[in-house]
Amino acid sequence: MILTDTHTHLNSEAFAEDRNLMIQRAIDKGVSRLFVPSVDSETTKDLFEVQQAFPNNVFLMMGLHPTHVKENYLAELAHVEEQLEKHQFCAVGEIGMDLYWDKTYINEQKNAFEKQIALAKKHQLPINIHCRDAFNETFEILEKHRGEDLHGIFHCFTGTYEQALQAINCGMKLGIGGVSTFKNGKIDQFLNKIDIAHIVLETDAPYLAPTPFRGKRNESSYIYNIAEKIADIYQLPVEKIAALTTQNSKEVYGM
Repeated sequence: MILTDTHTHLNSEAFAEDRNLMIQRAIDKGVSRLFVPSVDSETTKDLFEVQQAFPNNVFLMMGLHPTHVKENYLAELAHVEEQLEKHQFCAVGEIGMDLYWDKTYINEQKNAFEKQIALAKKHQLPINIHCRDAFNETFEILEKHRGEDLHGIFHCFTGTYEQALQAINCGMKLGIGGVSTFKNGKIDQFLNKIDIAHIVLETDAPYLAPTPFRGKRNESSYIYNIAEKIADIYQLPVEKIAALTTQNSKEVYGM
């Protein structure tokens, strides 16, 4: 059984003391495809180090995270563009809008999002979207740029059924993670109305650990717990969920 974690921050400081052991633990549980998003230029070196340690299992994205869009965002975007020219990546991400922590740079976030969508189209890559407290702003930009040359994953999807359909119509698959296992997660109430063809699995480790690990450090091996929840929602064997969602991830990332 092959499981795919479509979004995991393996280079996070949360794994500083046991990073390789944690990654190997995931691989040993069948989570053999691990996709790592970029945050900003300061983390680029760490991304490559993780990939070099596990070249057959770890695949990298390149992008500027919306919470890291500050006064110097144009310089950060120049770094993203330079890296996309020099190295192979599976996606441009994670990119998008985040108005939960701070609205100071909302216009810069919008500009960075649009510029990175343009980079994704230029390099014929999918995008990996971060959206927090910004569904309206995110969809406004997605609708503006939608087309056959735009596709990707709506990472950590926690929206409504209607928003799920809108994301799918914009060419996105839904990244489903630990929130689906929470009693108040809500998405489990309508997810079975969504064709499994539009679903991929993710942990967002070290964040948002699924039940029964909620509140603790998340890690990629816990994708199995998420797969079990999705199997229950769709009334399918875990092995079938693993196969279908892995195939879905291949349609996006091509890896």
